[in-house]
Amino acid sequence: MTGPARDPDPAAPPSGYFEVDRSADVVGASFATTTDPRLREILQSLVGHLHAFVKDVEPTVPEWESAIAFLTATGQMCDDVRQEFILLSDVLGVSMLVESLNHAAGGRLTEATVEGPFHMVASPERQLGADINVSAEPGEPCLVTGRVVDQHGIPVAGASVDVWQANARGFYDVQRPNEMPQGELRGLFRTDAEGRFHFRTIVPAHYPIPTDGPVGDLLRATGRHGFRPAHVHVEVSAPGLRTLTTHVFVAGSPYLDSDAVFGVKQSLIVDFATVDDPVRAASIGLSNPFRHADFPVVLRRDERAGG
Repeated sequence: MTGPARDPDPAAPPSGYFEVDRSADVVGASFATTTDPRLREILQSLVGHLHAFVKDVEPTVPEWESAIAFLTATGQMCDDVRQEFILLSDVLGVSMLVESLNHAAGGRLTEATVEGPFHMVASPERQLGADINVSAEPGEPCLVTGRVVDQHGIPVAGASVDVWQANARGFYDVQRPNEMPQGELRGLFRTDAEGRFHFRTIVPAHYPIPTDGPVGDLLRATGRHGFRPAHVHVEVSAPGLRTLTTHVFVAGSPYLDSDAVFGVKQSLIVDFATVDDPVRAASIGLSNPFRHADFPVVLRRDERAGG
């Protein structure tokens, strides 16, 4: 003979049965035994936010199926030279948010921005002053100079300065392998005893991100353009200092205030000034006139590394 029904004990652990009102709690509890505390924290937070999002927008089953198909197509678009998931993260602003949270600058430190999807090819090592436009791509000749120091103003000798960029038509070497040799418009330089670096190149063009995949479909469906302003990628590293991944944006370029991947920070916009000086041009091996951009870099000394 059964007794009267009783209210559940509020102190008892929650039931594992699925309930809409408690969906995040039920699923989150399944990760309670995860031994890695950081993984447990991430998964339980992800479940909480994901379930809250679903309850907020209440997708229909066809909409949910479309979302799964979109993610499936995104994965299928990835290969050795194309990372569609990074592109998706970029256009949603997640890549920039992660970069900014992990590399907060402050003070004199140079600000970071996204690496972008085209750094999968190693830059060839080159001597200071070398021309990374090895195949004489058409474009405005340009000199880029800079100096790497730490936050105390101490020069960083022997720092690695890795640069890569698009050509004047807006293409990277990996996008046009039949037209541009691998390593074109890329270079890995080492700073001199005073922390200085310089190299020759051409002024890059603004360009569209790849839009022939699911990310392009997303942009078109939402009425967004897919253009990035003109820029040179720069990654600087040295023992005892935190690696910086950033851009040198060309002042006056279109799309500076509407970058498709939200990568522009005002401090990274640099004037590529026109220099009309035949003697100087001849001394550095450029035709006259040429453009000149100076980009000083300030790195954070990593106290954790004993620097």
